[in-house]
Amino acid sequence: MSILKIARMGHPVLRTQAQALDRAALRSSAVQKLIDDMVETMTEYRGVGLAAPQVHEELRIFVALLDADEDDDDNRPAVVAVNPEIVPAGTEMVEGWEGCLSIPDIRGRVPRARAITLRALNRKGERIEIPLQDFPARVVQHETDHLDGVLFFDRMRSFESMTFLDEYARFWAKD
Repeated sequence: MSILKIARMGHPVLRTQAQALDRAALRSSAVQKLIDDMVETMTEYRGVGLAAPQVHEELRIFVALLDADEDDDDNRPAVVAVNPEIVPAGTEMVEGWEGCLSIPDIRGRVPRARAITLRALNRKGERIEIPLQDFPARVVQHETDHLDGVLFFDRMRSFESMTFLDEYARFWAKD
């Protein structure tokens, strides 16, 4: 496995609509290796999610740590979502802090649906459907946005909350 280079804000791949995969392409050794490398890269950079465009691949894949009950990120299994679809569960929106490996050291408050259902294929090409709420739902919405060329600050209501990570830790982390 390999640690992949993260695309940073400004790279055109982050603003490109990613391409769906069919089951045959998903089963290829190249895509399976990409998935393994994405999980390793996400873990290395201590992220909770990583979308293929963030590692310069225009494919509709993301990996994420969605088990909110686990404290040890290194031993949490990553969910692999291929061709994900998000179905809102209700109308409640909540604003919460987000950061991004492609926009290092910046945080901002982003409104998101509080509860969703994630529908996707897993890495074996099997259909999965996972109900999520709160932080795990936020992670899935953030990563799915990457597959559509959307960055978290595109969803912010205002830039007043945008802050560097150091200042977030000093003044806002209690929120």
